[in-house]
Amino acid sequence: MKSTPPPTLRLHLWLENEHGTLIGLGRAMLLARIKECGSLRQAAESLGISYRAAWGKIRQAQACLGEELVRREGKGYALTGFGEQLADGFLKWHEEVEQDALVRAHRYLPWPVKPHPSASLIPLNPKIKR
Repeated sequence: MKSTPPPTLRLHLWLENEHGTLIGLGRAMLLARIKECGSLRQAAESLGISYRAAWGKIRQAQACLGEELVRREGKGYALTGFGEQLADGFLKWHEEVEQDALVRAHRYLPWPVKPHPSASLIPLNPKIKR
């Protein structure tokens, strides 16, 4: 067999309904960053997206879910209980699915497969004030 660099496992998982996307890795990471830094602008910046795009994703998800995900808190934002439960649950579920897929890749594929850095391990932007 020809020598090639080992592939990296990538999964694209999201949940949707007839109204649109409810949650995916990007939205879950955005919510997790809002929880960490208390700022939508800083959360968006740490993920390399604009404030407008981040706010649009949150508004769209809230409309599809019929639930608030974030609330104003002072000059920033905090997650609602539902928003925190959704983000934490999705990130845990994604990690478990990814680990199971990696085990199965090693079982069925002809080369070793590397894991992709987990969303929870992606480093935060060091410019975020805490």
